[in-house]
Amino acid sequence: MTEYQFSEIEKKWQQRWAAQKTYKTTIDKDKPKYYVLDMFPYPSGAGLHVGHPLGYIASDIVARYKKLKGFNVLHPMGYDAFGLPAEQYAIQTGQHPSITTKNNIERYRQQLDKIGLGYDWDREIKTCDPEYYHWTQWIFIQLFNSWYNNETNKAESIQTLIAHFKTKGFHESHHSILTGNIEHSIASFTAEEWESFPQEKQQDILLNFRLAYINEAFVNWCPALGTVLANDEVKDGVSERGGYPVERKLMKQWSLRITVYAERLLNDLDTIEWSDSIKEAQRNWIGKSVGSGVTFKVDNLPLQIDVFTTRPDTIFGVTFITLAPEHELIEQLTTAEYKTLVDEYVHYAKNRSERERQTEVRKITGQFTGAYAIHPFSRKKVPIWIGDYVLVGYGTGAVMGVPAHDNRDFAFAKHFGLEIIQVVHAAEAIANNQKNLEQSYDAKEGTLINSDFLNGLEVKAAIRKAIEAIEQKGIGEGKINYRLRDAVFGRQRYWGEPIPVYYKEGLPCVLPENELPLLLPEVNKYLPTEDGEPPLARAHNWKYKGQYDYEHTTMPGWAGSSWYFLRYMDPQNKNRFAGKDEVAYWQQVDLYLGGSEHATGHLLYVRFWTKFLYDLGLIPVNEPAKKLVNQGMIQGISEKVFSFFKLDYSIGALDEDSSTGCSTLSLYSSQIVEVDDYIEKLGGQEKEIKLTIPEPYDSFIKKDINRTFLSAELVKSTDNFQKINLDIKLIENNKVNFKKYFESENSSNQVNNLFLCEGGIWFKGKFHRLGEGSNEFKTSPEVEKMSKSKWNVVNPDEIINQYGADTLRLYEMFLGPLEQSKPWSTQGIEGTFRFLKKLWRLFYNQNGEWLVTDETPAPAELKVLHKTIKKVQEDIENLSFNTSVSAFMVCVNELSDLKCSNRSVLSDLVILLSPFAPHICEELWEQLGNKESITNANFPVHNPDYLAESSFSYPVSINGKVRVNIEMDLSLESKEVEALVLADATVQKWLEGKQPKKVIHVKGRIVNVVV
Repeated sequence: MTEYQFSEIEKKWQQRWAAQKTYKTTIDKDKPKYYVLDMFPYPSGAGLHVGHPLGYIASDIVARYKKLKGFNVLHPMGYDAFGLPAEQYAIQTGQHPSITTKNNIERYRQQLDKIGLGYDWDREIKTCDPEYYHWTQWIFIQLFNSWYNNETNKAESIQTLIAHFKTKGFHESHHSILTGNIEHSIASFTAEEWESFPQEKQQDILLNFRLAYINEAFVNWCPALGTVLANDEVKDGVSERGGYPVERKLMKQWSLRITVYAERLLNDLDTIEWSDSIKEAQRNWIGKSVGSGVTFKVDNLPLQIDVFTTRPDTIFGVTFITLAPEHELIEQLTTAEYKTLVDEYVHYAKNRSERERQTEVRKITGQFTGAYAIHPFSRKKVPIWIGDYVLVGYGTGAVMGVPAHDNRDFAFAKHFGLEIIQVVHAAEAIANNQKNLEQSYDAKEGTLINSDFLNGLEVKAAIRKAIEAIEQKGIGEGKINYRLRDAVFGRQRYWGEPIPVYYKEGLPCVLPENELPLLLPEVNKYLPTEDGEPPLARAHNWKYKGQYDYEHTTMPGWAGSSWYFLRYMDPQNKNRFAGKDEVAYWQQVDLYLGGSEHATGHLLYVRFWTKFLYDLGLIPVNEPAKKLVNQGMIQGISEKVFSFFKLDYSIGALDEDSSTGCSTLSLYSSQIVEVDDYIEKLGGQEKEIKLTIPEPYDSFIKKDINRTFLSAELVKSTDNFQKINLDIKLIENNKVNFKKYFESENSSNQVNNLFLCEGGIWFKGKFHRLGEGSNEFKTSPEVEKMSKSKWNVVNPDEIINQYGADTLRLYEMFLGPLEQSKPWSTQGIEGTFRFLKKLWRLFYNQNGEWLVTDETPAPAELKVLHKTIKKVQEDIENLSFNTSVSAFMVCVNELSDLKCSNRSVLSDLVILLSPFAPHICEELWEQLGNKESITNANFPVHNPDYLAESSFSYPVSINGKVRVNIEMDLSLESKEVEALVLADATVQKWLEGKQPKKVIHVKGRIVNVVV
């Protein structure tokens, strides 16, 4: 083969790998196992862009490398196939989401295969497959039938709790054991009372303990999408998908009690090799705080407000109480005088997302209710306010305002002129009572002041004594709180797993396990019903045993992804989510690659489900992955053009002069005031600039102009312009290709856009010269997230068609460190392609003649090879793939210079390179006479002896000045070195017949002759 024909080679080996099932994996107890997993993709209609394969290629390199190192490697792939995009498309088109999803999966599969990824496709899973969601539903049933026993510190069957109630009832002494004493209290009852309770009441009590339960909760409701959204699906008060408004709404909702695992989720972060940033994100999301509950009675009303505080030592600094806008007592305690104002504020505040309310610290809002609470120690009246910085889901939805020692309380008090009492001061503080503090003192250190029986105590001692006093007065008790909320589980959507629940006399009942899966029913529309019920309520006669209503919400997208790593171990098992032998062998993921955006969503939920299944004895591990790596993002280069903010386009007024046959375009300087140089060049006037168009152009009239753009070099300030993204396919070297632009798919929408260049204008496919300047229209490139909406997507298929999959794989790794984000640029891809062609030239000359021989390798060749083996092995172990690619390039260059054609050296080289560029390496491996796939080879062993230097070029100095370099064997003794140096003609010349006083020899460094 004369040239490197990548298309033929890659097609050949992809077909052979598929036919021979090269990457099929089975249990092999004679080998150590290694499980490499990618976060599986949601198959969108847009397909993959070049950013998506970054992590897939990296994991593929590791999987191939580990196999060469003798490991039995599991490297599967599947699809997170339920989701809102397919449902939205179904609503728009009427096409069933399964059809869209199937088509998208086929597209993804084609693209993944073209990249040459070594997945065991026999293990492919799709979360929308009933054979898969059978077991997602089964796990939900186990959650429903389990509770968390804080005495044994694990989940157990709900039957053990029922047995406890039957024999011991429930008393205050059991409270911390059975509930963990987390945020809520349950009334006591005896064993006899339990037995006498009607079934409905028993089930209501059990719902306080079940790990899957239904209750009323505030949720993020998106009317436009007709569904509840998780916190991580809401950004700045709108849905992340579509940008629709989101409001807080109280709804009956299925939830999972992840909060009972909060302490284990925190502590076990220390046992796994995950990035510090991911661990810190999870710690902050869980948000453990130790403190105390405190009760404040409402003045003149039979009501009380329960608060949780981590600083009970500051109890005497309380000057107001703030309630969350959703707090249940607001309506009862608000006075008539303030009712209208409170109603208006509540409506405004509770519809802001929790994320907004937590992050927008500078936006201070609130409303006084007219009511007062009684301070439990000082008996002073404390005003009760509403503030959206308080969240109903955290603690009790009420906070005691201590403005001197909490920055948000301080800002609130300053804004509304509320009293500020300092009760803690640092050692260096002078004044005991500073009424005009410039900022709050939040540190948990210092001495208590203005605090009655706590005065003089250090903060830690004061906290302990305050809790004792609170408990002695019976107004609260020491508690642990977590910012982590129970996970809202139901979604008002169609395209998701049905929740396997039906309702009998109003009580939720789970399906018998042998009746799973509960299949997703057909509906006539994918929208909520006219009554606001979820789409599943549209299903005709969809009832359990023909009489009991099924649950109409579906599971969230994260349900199927919370356990998929286990199903890959045994995807065809019809009797269990995964066989016991398979789970015992593969255990957990050894290397998990995916995006950091899943830190507090998927990655928290999969840890939760893993711990739950571990508690039930169903799996042998309590963490899903030993090591997690977040690959960076390959960003796009967006090509932006400047457009006027004002869209009235009086800029396009046209006058025609019949005597000259010319048309004049009037530009109003008020609209292009920032482009003074351009105006001046055109003979600008203060009010109006006349641009003479050199030929009649009747259709050029004001109403024809759609948008007006300016070339980037004409824009001095961007203040008066907005930036518009153009399709990067229409841009060459940061300039608009107008032939492509006016012939593109969107040309009908683009033809009436007007482009102002230095030398004239482009309009309706023609350039009209107005001066001596250039007719080029320059864009303003920016690095952004690669996205279809930004018109900056690069399709990997295009790169593969032009350069080949191996070039794409190497180039993506070469762009920079795996964990860093970097912009996509094709400027260096030619160099990567030339590297592979140069590699080919080590085996074939320009005439297609085979060059490889069986001669003994030269020491220099072995040195180059083993230097590369050492470097590449270290780099792969450290996931430093970019430096590996550099090492390969250096290696091929050096072997080319040495004209290396040795079979043993080149064989080891292609094995080394095969994880990165598998197609070309398989082809060359076969050409070297091997019958089996290169994946069955052994990774070359680095021999340090080949790197040891046998000689050294000594710099020889005469009286400290280097006069010559002499190559000498490093094994020579000093006397032998001296003799060789003094016999050298150059040295003799500089000695000028004189005898040296001495010769200094530092082995492997220098020789200095002293005359």
